[in-house]
Amino acid sequence: MQLDEAKRRFIEGWGTLGSAWGVSRTMAQVHALLLVSPGALSTEDIMEQLQISRGNVNLNVRALMDWGIVRKELRPGERREFFSGEKDIHRVATLILQERRKRELQPIMRVLGEISEVEPSPTATPEETAAFTQMIGSIQSFANFADRAASTLIKADENWFLSTFMKLMRPGP
Repeated sequence: MQLDEAKRRFIEGWGTLGSAWGVSRTMAQVHALLLVSPGALSTEDIMEQLQISRGNVNLNVRALMDWGIVRKELRPGERREFFSGEKDIHRVATLILQERRKRELQPIMRVLGEISEVEPSPTATPEETAAFTQMIGSIQSFANFADRAASTLIKADENWFLSTFMKLMRPGP
């Protein structure tokens, strides 16, 4: 398989994966293109390679920048903006995990905390109240477990980075 075909298939596959994760297919495809591009790309480069509009590129690049997995690069003498993707896939995974935790897990945990102490209503049977309370408690336990696991993974990545950085900064023997 030639490089162009492999690149196209990767971008399509990453787009499908993004859709399965609840991210727009186009956003995932822009990210995939930036992942496999050796240098930063302009809006026009992305438009041409993915056959999408300027507005679609701008919208998706901004969203990827919000996630922390794409950054803008300015070049002296250039009026155009260039964008590059984070190349360390471990770092990409950590940033995605942080963002999903913030956008998805933490909001539902707040809601679960608010509704965990429920009082019976006049129209509900004791069985309905007990079933509701039990299910919310189970979901809350799972959400807490998922939050702790995510937190542990994020901290492990931060600790790995810090310890590696400190080793690099130590003077040689």
